Amino acid sequence: MTDPVTLWRAHADDAVLLDGFHALKHALRFGAEVPVAVTADRRAALALAEELAPDLRDALDGLLAEVPERTYASLVARPHPTAVAALAVRPSREAGLRVLARVPRHAPVVVLDNPRNLGNAGAVIRLAAGFGATGVVTTGTLDPWHPTVVRGGAGLHFATVVERLAVEELPPGPLFALDPEGEDIRGTKLPDDAVLAFGSERSGLSAELRARADHLLALPMRPQVSSYNLATSVAMTLYHWSATVGAPRSG
Repeated sequence: MTDPVTLWRAHADDAVLLDGFHALKHALRFGAEVPVAVTADRRAALALAEELAPDLRDALDGLLAEVPERTYASLVARPHPTAVAALAVRPSREAGLRVLARVPRHAPVVVLDNPRNLGNAGAVIRLAAGFGATGVVTTGTLDPWHPTVVRGGAGLHFATVVERLAVEELPPGPLFALDPEGEDIRGTKLPDDAVLAFGSERSGLSAELRARADHLLALPMRPQVSSYNLATSVAMTLYHWSATVGAPRSG
């Protein structure tokens, strides 16, 4: 059996870091290829699986290798409270782009236009996965597969398509951009093939994306409140889509 630390080092440069039990759990549920997973406390990790992911208990039993706490801490930048970490193979970019380009779609694509905050991007990916969105696309310099984004997304990058594209490369479909000057979203039915664009936390929509938008929409907001958090805005918009068109139901 290959030493887990040797295996980790062999994959570390190209793999996606799954930081914590929940990230590993979600990645496995949505088909991620995980060549190595380690924990500083195997008994505790498997007890967590019994409680929160019994469907994965046997898989985790065969996958998790226990290593000393100091070794575990040396493999990750910020040890997780669950003392679990794994490496996953990043999904094919070509396959992701094919999914984004496919029409008709059954759920919108979320676009984050030049986002700045890694944690916010991760929260949006987690939301998009929960609503069954086709994918999340970022423009600009932020890497949507950065370890901090994956941590914020709790491993749900593997439940939807996550890619970075230029504005001119955005997927097909009517582009609805969220902007304070837009029409009230409550008067609009968002189609399944919508591309839903959200501006950066600091400066809003870029001029380039705003110019490409087919529709500008505004979320209801009390006067003198300046803005919503990015993830909150995405959640409100996806909920509006789900309430007017339909999204995966719980259970």
